[in-house]
Amino acid sequence: MRARRSFFSADSPALAQRLLGATLVRVLEGGARLAGTIVETEAYLGPDDTCAHSHKGRRTARTEPMFARPGTAYVYFTYGMHHCFNVVAGEVDQPVAVLIRALEPTEGLDRMHAHRASGKRPARPLRDTDLCSGPAKICQALAIDRALTGIDLTTDPRLFVESPHPGPIDPVNLVNDARIGVGDADDWARAPLRWHIAGNPNVSLVRTPSCGATKRPRANRE
Repeated sequence: MRARRSFFSADSPALAQRLLGATLVRVLEGGARLAGTIVETEAYLGPDDTCAHSHKGRRTARTEPMFARPGTAYVYFTYGMHHCFNVVAGEVDQPVAVLIRALEPTEGLDRMHAHRASGKRPARPLRDTDLCSGPAKICQALAIDRALTGIDLTTDPRLFVESPHPGPIDPVNLVNDARIGVGDADDWARAPLRWHIAGNPNVSLVRTPSCGATKRPRANRE
């Protein structure tokens, strides 16, 4: 079932956990459907969060979708080469969002492989677990770019979320740790605002709790 507004109307940490096990669906021109189960998310908490694009209430043409209704898509372009897809949470004018970090591909895998291979010759064939094991990989595999930023995920036919069935992932099967790629300069950067499904091979990065180091499977690198 397609997720309604009420599904997204939550603070970003709650939505980050609620989205795990849900299905992200992209319908291409011509009707091809690409989809994957959401297995990793990160929450961004708005003006107080030094890692959020809306830190200090920053409101620009790029961040404007973050101030819209919950269930709005926020897609940004970074490093001059990658797109990343976020789901807006909270309430109108409360610029909080959830970054979708990894999917387990379930539909349209051949098309995803073609998208990921476009414009380059990979050193080795991509495994299915390589397709969406990072936020930029998701956008490339599902053909998500800034043409979709600001759309309403509750009504737009091109991109939407199907709520999980039979329901959310049991918390005992979730891993909660610090966000990735935001440094460690302050408490916000170290805050445990990333969640992923324990043991899922599509997750972008697995931390080693005993030493605080990170283990980045070779296949999951951007």
